[in-house]
Amino acid sequence: MQQSHPLLNIIKDKSLLSAIAEKYGTPLYIYSEERLIENVNKINSALSNNFDSYHICYTIKANSNPHLIKTLKDTIPSLGADCASPGEIYVAGKAGIKGSECIYTGNYESLEDLDYALKAGAHINLDDITSFNRMKSIGLPNDISFRLNPGFGKGAFAQIVTGGENSKFGVPHYEIVNAYRLAKESGINKFGIQCMTGSGVLDSDYFPKLMTEILRTIHLISNELDIHMHYISLGGGYGIPYQDDEVGLDFEQVFKEVAKIFHPYFENRNDNKPTLWVEPGKSIVGDTGILLTRVTGIKESYKSYIGVDAGMETLMRPALYGAYHRIYKVGEPDAPNIKKVDITGRICENTDRLAVDRDFPEVKEGDLIAVMDTGAYSYTMSHQFCTRPRAAEIFLNGEETRLIRKRETIEDIFNNCE
Repeated sequence: MQQSHPLLNIIKDKSLLSAIAEKYGTPLYIYSEERLIENVNKINSALSNNFDSYHICYTIKANSNPHLIKTLKDTIPSLGADCASPGEIYVAGKAGIKGSECIYTGNYESLEDLDYALKAGAHINLDDITSFNRMKSIGLPNDISFRLNPGFGKGAFAQIVTGGENSKFGVPHYEIVNAYRLAKESGINKFGIQCMTGSGVLDSDYFPKLMTEILRTIHLISNELDIHMHYISLGGGYGIPYQDDEVGLDFEQVFKEVAKIFHPYFENRNDNKPTLWVEPGKSIVGDTGILLTRVTGIKESYKSYIGVDAGMETLMRPALYGAYHRIYKVGEPDAPNIKKVDITGRICENTDRLAVDRDFPEVKEGDLIAVMDTGAYSYTMSHQFCTRPRAAEIFLNGEETRLIRKRETIEDIFNNCE
């Protein structure tokens, strides 16, 4: 079944996007404030319908703009943050999220990383037994969780599967009891557990399966060590449709099925239920984003090329993963496709393609095109290769716009070289 993109009406409004491009320039990241609020409310509602105690930690790495994070915090006052670096703890705080509302999940963490997270008061989720040894040399937090690698994972691309034998993340299932034993023997008496095995998952059956494995592991830990978990983090990985034939997750159904496994486990043991934590990122911000870019050149060679002013330095996902993003001609998203083209930026790398062999309408130099679903892992992965300054970001609410990040200048790139 063909799915219509939720922001398609914006793409049809050529006069609006032309005015925005004139005011802010291109390339430009545009985020729908209305869609952002709708997405986080949908997840919050599904959780509240199925769990008495839960905590949403927005994944900062998906999009770290403090204005965007503050909007989420204003919408869900209890919102926390999933952080993977000191910088992400910092920006969470800048947006009003306290350290005590954050989970910090690093990997191969330096002493400096761990010290920053400890001093911020974050809930520290360790990637390995050796991580705990480094932690001990700095100081111990009030509670500890470990990231479980259950030996399997799932993701939209091989590169974003974060569980299984080929993953660099987490404590193997056969070592997890030893990790908690070391923590308990060192004086920790409050525990959580976290398991994040991949990103971009659209299979709603996967999350109950993952919870089953987490509970099986908790059973082993509890039997061996008499440890009670205060929180269980199911992590993130909730996908969004990037193509018209994909269907988004029904979060009400996802958490209803997770609850069917979660609640009986603790009720049958007459045990206090832990708080369920989740770490959504892409599912909140992914489809809120539009990358607006202008056609700079059209070339007929061995292939047909459309050159634009946004390349792999602006949007890295296609070059990095071969990721697919829907791309529309502004004002005419339903225009007939006339030929196959590669859509490319201005970077001196042959991997600089936003689309390869894409059926596309006729365009000319100066036309605007829109790359969809660029709210997550887009600006945060952008860079300055070929000394191209990074794009600006704006919020769009109806026809009202608000600049939430100024466009970088060439001079800005070299500010720290003085």
